[in-house]
Amino acid sequence: MNCPYCSSTQHEVIDKRSSTVNSIRRRRECKSCGKRFTTYERIEKVTLQVLKRDGRVEDFDREKLKRGILKAVKKRNISENRIDELINEIEQNLLNTDKTIIKSVDIGEMVLAKLTEIDKLGALLFASVYKEFQTLEEVEKELKRLSNRNKKT
Repeated sequence: MNCPYCSSTQHEVIDKRSSTVNSIRRRRECKSCGKRFTTYERIEKVTLQVLKRDGRVEDFDREKLKRGILKAVKKRNISENRIDELINEIEQNLLNTDKTIIKSVDIGEMVLAKLTEIDKLGALLFASVYKEFQTLEEVEKELKRLSNRNKKT
C-alpha cells in the first residue's frame, strides 16, 4: 500500500475499527511525510457460478433453485422451511469446495441426495424434471437407483 501523498510504502496503523459488518476502517500515518490517510478493508464475497448443460455460465441463484425444487415437490408434504434448510446445506457445501464454478448437474445431484433423505417420492419428482426423463424405463431406472441409495444409508 502506498501513501496517497508521497507514495511511500512506510506507514503504520494508528487506529482501526469496524466500519460495517464486512468492512474495517484503518487510519494510517505515513512515516515519510507524516500525513494521515484512511483505508478500508472489505471481505470479498465469494460468488458461485453455475455451468449450465448448454455451456452458459450464470451466477448461482438460490431463489431459482428454490423455485425449481418447490415446483417439483409442490404436491408433497414438505414445508418451505425444510426446503430452505436443504438449500442452505447445499449452498454451504458449495462454498466449502475450492470451486467457484459448479456444474448444474452436480447441484442437481446434491439436491437429489438431500431430497431422498427427506421424501423419496419428492426426490423422484425432482429427478423427473432435473433429468428430463423421456421414457418410462428412465423413470424405473431412477426409482431403482433411489431405492438402492436408501438401502446403503
